[in-house]
Amino acid sequence: MDLSSGNPFWLMRNGFANSFPSARMDIKKDVIVLGGGITGALVAYQLCKAGIDTVVVDRRCVGMGSTCASTALLQYEIDTPLYKLTEYVGLDHAQRSYQACIDAIDTLEKICKKEGIQADFQQRESLYYASRRRDMEIIEKEFAARQQMGIALQQLSPREVRALYGIKTSGALLSAKAAQVDPYRLAHGLLKVSEAMGLMVVDNTDIARIRNIDNQIQLTTTEGYTITGNKIVYATGYEALDMIEKPIAQLHSTYAIVSEPVEPSQLWRNTCLLWETAMPYLYIRTTPDNRILVGGKDEPFYSPRRRDRLLPRKSTQLVKRFKQLFQEIPFYLDFAWCGTFAETKDGLPFIGTLPKYPNAYFALGFGGNGITFSTVAAEIICDAIRGKTHRDAELFAFDRMSTAL
Repeated sequence: MDLSSGNPFWLMRNGFANSFPSARMDIKKDVIVLGGGITGALVAYQLCKAGIDTVVVDRRCVGMGSTCASTALLQYEIDTPLYKLTEYVGLDHAQRSYQACIDAIDTLEKICKKEGIQADFQQRESLYYASRRRDMEIIEKEFAARQQMGIALQQLSPREVRALYGIKTSGALLSAKAAQVDPYRLAHGLLKVSEAMGLMVVDNTDIARIRNIDNQIQLTTTEGYTITGNKIVYATGYEALDMIEKPIAQLHSTYAIVSEPVEPSQLWRNTCLLWETAMPYLYIRTTPDNRILVGGKDEPFYSPRRRDRLLPRKSTQLVKRFKQLFQEIPFYLDFAWCGTFAETKDGLPFIGTLPKYPNAYFALGFGGNGITFSTVAAEIICDAIRGKTHRDAELFAFDRMSTAL
């Protein structure tokens, strides 16, 4: 699957962070993690911490799929507002899903600090603003739902938003809990830490066939080598959709741009994460070198050729939208890229097992919360492989498909 094109900022900034060999021998491990992006790296880290002999296999260079194209806003807010998610899955389920994302942000910070991973993890506030006057109903309902849950946030008036951030809007919610990170460096950092715990990583390795033989998973590479494990974790993101009979998610095309560096004094207050109520929504963050990253202008289709053809026009539109929001902040385009992402009806990921695939686990963190969902998936799957049941496993299981489509 063609996942991205253009000039993803993280790849341009970091280049090839680490080199890993391709599979040039037969390999046998307890667990095979298929996919070496941020999801696979998080899963592998948890498995290695638990003392499970693991190999990560990727057909690209590590981090060169969706990871390098991620805009990496770490938010507890799911694409589906809490009040609306409650209508889909019930109050308890919805609140626990939001809490899992809150906890995931803290987990990522702890991992980066404990392991010394230099991935530019930075805590931020998050401003969720009304795109139109009529969207104040969303803001008010969402404020009540989050307050009921006990989430720390404020509802700001138009005057307060204008005074604090210089944005013209009918109102907004300001959340204390959010963060941002360099996803490419985080994935590579996790893999290097896990290598020290015994992880084996092979990339540039194409898999020709996957079979379940005598209750074991056997991968055969295009060059004829075998990779065998007792369990397999599919951390291949959107590419795993072809394995699932029911349509659990819709593929979309998305666009992102990054500016030249801006003087810090010219940026908005606390450089909080910004996103709006409109769907598809515009979202904005900064980078460690004070560039402005803007994403959005999504299109509801998967067609790499059509997606790529739209990149110049979408880049221009994103620059225009930013300048409409912040008339006093200069924005000179430096990088632009586009990519594929998937979203589910309820905005939640799919994590767990399918009867059709024995000894297999899926970590499919769809939507705008891909990294936080992957953090949750890593813990759920690690527990499952160890014979334990994670407290949040039921929230994201495949058996909710009948209500999530």
